[in-house]
Amino acid sequence: MGGHGQDYLVDVKSLKTEHIINGNKGEMWIRKPRIKTNNMCNIPLLRVPRELLEKYSSDKGCESRGQVLPVPTNQKMNAYLKEIATTCGINKRLSTHCSRHTFATSVTLANKVTMENVAKMLGHSSTRMTQHYARVLDESILDDMMNVDNKLFGNNSNTESNGIASNTK
Repeated sequence: MGGHGQDYLVDVKSLKTEHIINGNKGEMWIRKPRIKTNNMCNIPLLRVPRELLEKYSSDKGCESRGQVLPVPTNQKMNAYLKEIATTCGINKRLSTHCSRHTFATSVTLANKVTMENVAKMLGHSSTRMTQHYARVLDESILDDMMNVDNKLFGNNSNTESNGIASNTK
């Protein structure tokens, strides 16, 4: 198999309607093994992914290919991402691999999703793989240490009175 991004596109390309299931509470999930590792991914579908699935549910091209979403080649996808970056003024090379990393860090970990849950959604066999994949977020470190500070010294402590320098950018 090719580069990192191609691995992920193969997973999306192989997504079938039988991989989209309803949970016990009526929520929608993707439950599908990763092509590369055969590790099961369990991904709850939020509003936008559900809307995209609905949008393409009657797409003739998807139907003829047996897919639930239209999937371009890795090269074409990266060209689209480059166009998006240029339009949005993002000065970073975007790629499918970069988007997976962003999902792991900015979307999930930065929003307090546990490492174990992120690992499961990414199809990692252990959190050790996810830890290598996702960088530790400074905000997360600060939040964790402020919780420790609050537990040790009470809720009235703040960064200035404890001698913790503020490092805002």
